[in-house]
Amino acid sequence: MTEHEENKEEGLEQEGSGQEQSGGEPEDVSVQLEKSLEKNRELEDKLLRMAAEQDNFRKRMQRERETALKYAEEAILRELLPSLDNLERAVAQCQCSPDAEALLAGVEMTCKGLLNTLEKFGVKPLDGEGQPFDPNFHEAVAMEASPDVPENQILQEYQKGYMFKDRLIRAAKVVVSKGNVEE
Repeated sequence: MTEHEENKEEGLEQEGSGQEQSGGEPEDVSVQLEKSLEKNRELEDKLLRMAAEQDNFRKRMQRERETALKYAEEAILRELLPSLDNLERAVAQCQCSPDAEALLAGVEMTCKGLLNTLEKFGVKPLDGEGQPFDPNFHEAVAMEASPDVPENQILQEYQKGYMFKDRLIRAAKVVVSKGNVEE
């Protein structure tokens, strides 16, 4: 290499190093990189905090839902307690007094109060005797001939059926009429 070429290369090297110091482009890039990395760390931290908040919210909602389901029956049970108290009083009255009419009146009032309480919560008894038999709501336990009650009508109800809002919670156990069957 000639002296001239060496001087030319040294000049280029000096120019290149001069640009780094005076122009500052590589320095700006490193500052920008550092700022970007810092912003990235902040965003990662924010994302982790939001994920933790979301997880905590989900767990809290799950706990609240479990608690609500666990104690959902509390209101209806609280309403049923007075009926239990009345039945206990009727039993005590029966032990103290031989008057069956007073006992009967007390039990009838208790039964009516209990039905009213259940109706407050959406429980309603199904219609029974004299109604047409419907296998969706009635369970036939027997069939009997009857000259007075037409065929497939409920002749007698052994156990009441109940609906809760629009859902059957217990089918009525009934005796169904065969109609006027002559032997």
